[in-house]
Amino acid sequence: MEHITLLIGIVIITALVFDFTNGFHDTANAMATTISTGALRPKTAVAMSAVLNLVGAFLSVEVAKTISGGIIDEGSGIQPEVIFAGLVGAIVWNLLTWLAGLPSSSSHALFGGLIGATLVSVGMDGVNGDAVVMKVLIPAVAAPLVAGVAALVATRLTYRIARDRDPRDTAKGYRAGQIASAALVSLAHGTNDAQKTMGVITLALVTGGVVAPASDPPMWVIVSAGVAIALGTYLGGWRIIRTMGKGLTDIQPPQGFAAQTGAATVILASSHLGFALSTTQVCSGSVMGSGLGRKGGVVRWSTAGRMVIAWGLTLPAAGLVAGAAALLADQGDWGVTTVAVLAVIACGAIWLASRRKPVDHTNVNDVEGAPAPAAAAVAADATAPATADAAEPVGIVTAAVRSVAPPPTEAALAQSASDAAPAAPSATAADSLPAQPTGATPATSAAAPAKATV
Repeated sequence: MEHITLLIGIVIITALVFDFTNGFHDTANAMATTISTGALRPKTAVAMSAVLNLVGAFLSVEVAKTISGGIIDEGSGIQPEVIFAGLVGAIVWNLLTWLAGLPSSSSHALFGGLIGATLVSVGMDGVNGDAVVMKVLIPAVAAPLVAGVAALVATRLTYRIARDRDPRDTAKGYRAGQIASAALVSLAHGTNDAQKTMGVITLALVTGGVVAPASDPPMWVIVSAGVAIALGTYLGGWRIIRTMGKGLTDIQPPQGFAAQTGAATVILASSHLGFALSTTQVCSGSVMGSGLGRKGGVVRWSTAGRMVIAWGLTLPAAGLVAGAAALLADQGDWGVTTVAVLAVIACGAIWLASRRKPVDHTNVNDVEGAPAPAAAAVAADATAPATADAAEPVGIVTAAVRSVAPPPTEAALAQSASDAAPAAPSATAADSLPAQPTGATPATSAAAPAKATV
C-alpha cells in the first residue's frame, strides 16, 4: 500500500465508486420480482441482497482475472489515467440509465469504458480482440437467450405441476421459493460483478508497478470491492427495480421463482467459467421468459425494446465518454483534474434530475395504470393479462409471439374466472339476504316470503 501513488489512489477510489453504482444499478437483478410479488418487504429484500453480494465477492476470482489480464493487454503501455477515464465513462452511463429506469449492463459499461479509453490512448494493440469476442460479446448474446428459454420452460413446468392445486394454497410456498432463489441470485451477482471492480483495481496496480502481472487481487482489494457493492445494493436502485418488477410483465410468484432460479444457474455457471457476462441481461431475459411461460402472460415489448436498445448502446456510448475523458487525461495532471471535476458535475446533475420524480421503497410498486401490488382475486388475475395486452401496442415481436402462442380468448378467460371462484355469487346473495328486511321497499319485502316458500 505504501507504494501507491496519488493517481493510482484516485483510480482505486473511482473504481470503488463504480462498484457502488454497480450495486444499486443491479439490485433489481435479484430482488425486483421478489419485491413486486410481495414475497419480501423492499428494505428487507435489499438488505438481504447486500449481505449475500458481500459473501459472493469472496467465492471466486476467475472473473477478476478476465478483467485484469484478459480484455486489456497489461503490457501495451496502459497507464492509470487510461483506467481512470474508462471508469468515468462507465459511471456516467450507469447513472444515465438509472435515471431513465433502464436495466442496462453495468458490466458492458465497464468494458466499453476500458476499451474506448484504451483505443484512444494506446490503439488497437491495447485490446485483446479474441477475449472481447469470446468472453464478452458471445455471452452477451447467448446468456439472455439461454436464461429466457430456461425460465420459459421452468414457468410452464411449474404451472403444469400445480395445475390441480388452488393458487392460494401454493402462493406461500412459491414466495418462500422466491426468497431462496433471490438469495442465490444475489450470491451469484457477488461472484460475478464484484470481481469486475477487483479486476480493474488489480489492473491499475499492475500498470503502476505495485503488483506483478497476472497476480490475483490482494485481499484488501477483495474486501473493499465487496463492501462497496454491498453498500450500493443496500441503497437500492428503485427506479430499475420498478421496471424489472412491474414494467416488463406482471410477475406472479411461480414466475418469479422460475425466473430467479434460471438466472442464478446461468450466472453461477458463467462465473465458474470466467465469463464476465451481464447479470442484468441474464435476469431481464429470465423475466421475459417467465412472462411468455405463463398462459395468457404478456411481455410489454415496448419496454423490452427500450432495454435492448440500451444494451446495444452501452458499449459504444460508455466507450465514447471514456475516449473523450482519455483525451483530456492524457494531457497531464490538469487533464485528470478536469475529467474528475466534469464527472462530479455530471453525476450531480443526474442526481438533481432524479429528485424531480423520486422513486424509493415506499412507491417502488406504484406504476401508473397498474393494479395495486397486493394479492388480487383469482378472477382479476385471470383477466389482467388481457387488459395489459390490449394496452400494449402491437408490434412485430408481439404479433410473432401471438402467432406461436396466442393468448386465451375472452370466453376462456371468463370461464376460467367463473371456475376459479364458484362460491362468489352465492356468498353475495347470502350476505344480502339478512339486510333486506331492515331497509327493504314494500315490493322487496313482499318478495322475500315468496322466495322462502318456493
